[in-house]
Amino acid sequence: MQVLLFIPFLALTVLLFAAVIRRLLGVPVGPGRTLVAAVLATLVLSPILAALAPPDPATVSTAEGTLLMLAAVCVSVLLAMAALVVLEVLLPSGTLPGPAEAWRAARRRVARTRRYSSIVRIALRHGLGRFLRGRPPAGPDSAAARRRLARSLRAALDEGGVTFVKVGQLLSTRRDLLPAEFIEELTALQDRAAPVPWTEISAVLDAELGDRAFAEIDPEPLAAASVAQVHAARLADGTAVVVKVRRPGIAAVVDRDLDILLRLAGTLEARTSWGRAFGARGLALGFAEALREELDFTVERDNLQTMAAALATTPERRVRVPTAYAELSTERVLVMGRLPGTPLGAAEPVLAGLDDERRQAVAAALLDSLLDQVLVHGVFHADLHPGNLLVEADGSLGMLDLGSVGRLDGVTRAAVGRLLAAVGRGDAVGASDALLDLADHGGDVDERDLQRALGVLLVRYAAPGSSAGVAAVTALLRTVADYGLGVPAAVAAVFRAFATVEGTLGLLRPGFDLLGAAREAGDRRLAEMFGPRNLPRTLEEELVTLLPMLRGLPRRIDRIGDAVENGRLRLNIRLFSDERDRRVVTGLIHQVLLTVIGATAGVMGILLLGTGGGPRISAGIGLFPLLGYGLLIISVVLVLRVLVVILRRD
Repeated sequence: MQVLLFIPFLALTVLLFAAVIRRLLGVPVGPGRTLVAAVLATLVLSPILAALAPPDPATVSTAEGTLLMLAAVCVSVLLAMAALVVLEVLLPSGTLPGPAEAWRAARRRVARTRRYSSIVRIALRHGLGRFLRGRPPAGPDSAAARRRLARSLRAALDEGGVTFVKVGQLLSTRRDLLPAEFIEELTALQDRAAPVPWTEISAVLDAELGDRAFAEIDPEPLAAASVAQVHAARLADGTAVVVKVRRPGIAAVVDRDLDILLRLAGTLEARTSWGRAFGARGLALGFAEALREELDFTVERDNLQTMAAALATTPERRVRVPTAYAELSTERVLVMGRLPGTPLGAAEPVLAGLDDERRQAVAAALLDSLLDQVLVHGVFHADLHPGNLLVEADGSLGMLDLGSVGRLDGVTRAAVGRLLAAVGRGDAVGASDALLDLADHGGDVDERDLQRALGVLLVRYAAPGSSAGVAAVTALLRTVADYGLGVPAAVAAVFRAFATVEGTLGLLRPGFDLLGAAREAGDRRLAEMFGPRNLPRTLEEELVTLLPMLRGLPRRIDRIGDAVENGRLRLNIRLFSDERDRRVVTGLIHQVLLTVIGATAGVMGILLLGTGGGPRISAGIGLFPLLGYGLLIISVVLVLRVLVVILRRD
C-alpha cells in the first residue's frame, strides 16, 4: 500500500520540480530536459536535507524543520537549474532528435550513404576519382584535355539519373561558370529513359482520375523522359489530347538526390572561396525548387494557362501552347490538347515548303514572342530548344513542355529592357547601369572599368553585321563573373532562353541574325511606345505615376522650410538597421557576458574553497568545497568557450 502511494507522490514531486524549474529559468526548455532536471532535483533532495540537518534530528523543531526543508528544496532546484544550463552548453536544444525523428533520420542516412557510394562508383568508373580527394588536382590545361574531362563528366551525369541529368542541363546554360568544351558536351545530355510498363502508368491514372476519364488511350507512349512519359488519348467527346504521367517513385528518388546536392553545395560554400563567390547553396536551392516544380504538374498546368493568355494578346504571330484541361490535371497527371505539327528537329521537309521570306518571318515572330514574354508579361519559356517546338505547314508554331518557365518581376523586366536597349544603341554606360541593377554585388565594383569592358564587347559583338549571338552571351556572362557579379537565377534564365533560342532560330531560318533582329525589335518597340498613336497613352501612364508625388512635393518643401526657420530640423539615424550589424554586436555582448560570468564564477569558487566550515554532505565532503569546485569547472568552461571564439580562424 505504501509503495502504491509513494509512486504517485514521487511523480507529483517531479512534476512540481519541473514546473518550478521552467518558471525560474524563464526560457522555453524541452519537456525531456525539464523532466531530467526535475528527477535530479528529486534525487539530491534527500542527501542535501540530511547534510543540512543537525546530528540529532530530535532536537529540530517544526519551524526549523520547515526552514531546513525549504533550504534543501532551494538548493536542489538550483543544482537542477545549473545542470540544465550546463547541459544546454554542452548539448544545445535541438541537437539530439526525438526517438521517432532519430529513427527516420537513421533510415535517411542509410539511404543517403548507399547513394553516396553509388555516386562514387560512377565517378571512379568514368575517371573522375581524382576530383573526389580533399584537395583536387589542377584543372586541364589544354582544349583536348578539357574535352576529355567534359565527356567523362557528361557520361557520369547521364549514368547518375534524372537529378544529375537535370544538373548537367542546367550547367550547360551557365556559360559564365564553365568553359566552352563543357558547355558543348553538357548540351548533348538528353532527358530520356526507358518507358514505364503500361500497368504502372494505368495504376497512376486510375488513382488520380479514375477509369472513365478517357474514351481511349494508347498504351504505347509518344515519348518517355526521366520525369514523365506522354500518351495519346481521346476524351469522351472525341477531342484528341495528350496525357503526361509522372513516373512512379520518381519523387522519392529526386528528394534523396536533392538532399545530397544541397549538402554538397552547403559544404562548398562553407569551405571554398569560389563556392561563396558563386553562391553555391543559393544555386542549389534554386535548382531544387525548379526541379520540384517540374515534378508538380499543377505548376505546368498553371504555366500553360498563363502563357496562353499572354500569347492571345498577339495572335498575329501565330505562336500557341496546348490547352490545359484543369479539371483532369493533378500533381501527377497533366492532360493537354494535342497540337498539330512536326517537331522542329524533324521538320525540314515542312520548312522546305516555305520560301525564304516566310521562314524569316516565322523566325522573327518567334523571337518577338520571346521578347514579349520577357519584357511585357514577365513569364517566358526558358527552354525553347527544337524538341519543344512544333511547326505546321503554314508556319504556325506550337510551344511544348512549359514545366521550365522563367518569371520576372517588374523591376527586373525594366532592367532587362534597359540592357537590351543599351546594347542596341551601343551605350556602354547604360548597359553597365542596367547590368548592375540586374546582378548581385557587394558595392565594390569598379564601374569605370566595367563600362570599358562592356564597351569593348559592344564594339565586337553588337556592331551592325555581327551575328555572334551565343558568343556574345558567353562573353557577357564571363565579364559578369570576372567582376564578381552574381547572376540571379531569374536573370540567368533569360540569358539561357536567348542562348537556346538562337539554335532554334537557325533551324527555322539558316543564317538568322539574332542580334540584328533583336535590335530591330527593340527599335520597333521604342518607336511604338513613343509614336504618335501610343505617345499620349505613355505620357498619361507616366503622369499618373508622378502626379501623387508632385502633389505632395510643395507641402513637404513647406514643412522642411518651416522646420529650418524654427530650428526644429532634426536628422534621425537608425542604428543597427542591418541584421548583420545586429548579429556582430549581439555576438560581442554574449562574449563579454560569458567572460564576466566565467570570471565571477572563478572568484566565487576560490572564495568558497578558502572558506572553512559549512554544512557537510558526508563525513568527508563539505558543501562549500563541492560548490567551489563546481563553480571553478563552470568558470573554465565559459572562459574556454570565449577563447575558442577569439582564437579560431575561418
